[in-house]
Parts: sequence; C-alpha cells; structure tokens
Amino acid sequence: MANAKVADFSLPTNGGGTFKLSEHKGKIVVLYFYPKDSTPGCTTEGLDFAALHKQFLKANAVVAGVSRDSVKSHDNFCSKQGFPFPLISDSEETLCTQFDVIHMKNMYGKQVRGVVRSTFVIGADGKLAHEWRGVKVAGHAQEVLDFVKTLA
Repeated sequence: MANAKVADFSLPTNGGGTFKLSEHKGKIVVLYFYPKDSTPGCTTEGLDFAALHKQFLKANAVVAGVSRDSVKSHDNFCSKQGFPFPLISDSEETLCTQFDVIHMKNMYGKQVRGVVRSTFVIGADGKLAHEWRGVKVAGHAQEVLDFVKTLA
C-alpha cells in the first residue's frame, strides 16, 4: 500500500467537526487507529501524541485519532484528556476497512473482531508514506514524529 494514493474521505469528529482528507492537501497527515476510547492503552497513546503535538505541527503534520466510537464518546474522551487534535468517529467502519485495520484478535481468551492498533502517515502528496501495524504504545508517537520529520 506504500506510495499508493489514499482515497479521500470525510467523517465526523469530536466537537461537531468533520475531517476531510482533501482539506489537508499539502500537509502530512498522521492517522492513528486505536481500539476504544477511555481505555488505558488508548489513553496513553493519545496523551503521547498530544505531548508531541506542537512538534508535529512544526513538521507540517496534522494528527487525528480514529476509532469506531461515537462522536459523543469522542467528545467525552477529548474533554477528559484535553487532546489538541480531532478524534474521527468511524462507527460505520469505512476508514477501518479502507486501511484494513479490523481483524480477529484474542481478548481475555476469546476471539473478538476489533481494531488492530495501527498508524498511517500520508505524505503531503496524498500518498501513503508509511504504516505501522500491531503497534505497541510505548515510544510509538515519538517514532512516528521522527519519521514525519524526514518528510518535512
């Protein structure tokens, strides 16, 4: 999928907004997919991206989190954590399907269908520049920032 043009999409975000990929033309877009609002790993990952947010902006990058949670859930998660970037609600799984991040996984010994923690960097040219799948939270946001800086 690397170097492939990413199809435009438009989905609702927290705060009553909409995230439309084509509105960020000329910028680097970081989409991080996570399983669920307000869970320990997802909270840590969001806070890690938030801590580096100013550096992402300096590198001409926009960050957005994506999960299948509702806009209302995103509003609560954002207001509690103070994330400086939008959280995209993909309740219909259109973006999750586009990026192939929904798979069967083991949770407490049961097979469940869920979002595999993944991050995608879309270059300023609208093409996929890099992807991480099956992400471990520790150090990940910094690793993404380091990669983004190579594109800026």
